[in-house]
Amino acid sequence: MTTPADDPAGLAAPTAGSTAGPGAGGVPRSVLTREIWLVLALSLGASAVAAIISFTGVLTSAKPISGQTAVIVGSRAPGRPWLDLAWQVFAVLTALVPVALVGHFLARSRESFATIGFDLRDRARDLGRGTAVAAVIGGAGLLFYLGAHATGANLTVDPSQLPDDWWRIPILIAVAAQNGVLEEVIVLGYLNHRLDQLGWSVRRSMVTSSLLRGSYHLYQGLGGFFGNVIMGVIFTYLYRRWGRVMPLVVAHTLIDIGALIGATYLLGKVSWLPS
Repeated sequence: MTTPADDPAGLAAPTAGSTAGPGAGGVPRSVLTREIWLVLALSLGASAVAAIISFTGVLTSAKPISGQTAVIVGSRAPGRPWLDLAWQVFAVLTALVPVALVGHFLARSRESFATIGFDLRDRARDLGRGTAVAAVIGGAGLLFYLGAHATGANLTVDPSQLPDDWWRIPILIAVAAQNGVLEEVIVLGYLNHRLDQLGWSVRRSMVTSSLLRGSYHLYQGLGGFFGNVIMGVIFTYLYRRWGRVMPLVVAHTLIDIGALIGATYLLGKVSWLPS
């Protein structure tokens, strides 16, 4: 079995049926399987179920899909800015607990975040690669959203309904970073790494990871689902090619910063952006 670092192109697959791949610390397959389910149940797997329920509500509503709104970051205490700020900070920090849990499980199997390339040892290259990916994926994603909304397959996405207070932009940046770390560490690095150790093929792991990514964006509509599935395929390919999750964390963070802050100032002020 090879790890992403040993096989950056992702062409090799571990031997099926092994109890645990090299570097897994001899943890049995059944334990690794339960570990994956627990991590997902406490994080993005639960978000996927919530998104499916939300989209069911959208489909059964009398309003057309494009006539409904999906809010990404909303106020948690309207009219009470300091309490709202406290809730926003609390939400960001607690959302990252599953990432810490992943770090714990990796350490238990005699690995670390460095195993999936979530570290600062190659900062300059990670930043350069992440910025380039963000520029391409961010622009394509915006066009995909506009097209999906025009066809009626996507809700109107309102990235931020935070009050116009001094902490709005810092919180939006924190939320973008939280999204980048949470999604890429768990759905990209950790999940693909563990599925490799369970003997899954590269293609099967890529499809599973990408469909999961799309599913927890389903609350935005079919455009959000399919757009993020495509993004998942591209990100998985790049992760396996580079053997590092950090460039994709950077890319995801920059994409979300652009979306959250850009929409805050453009929504309702430009004709081409649905509002």
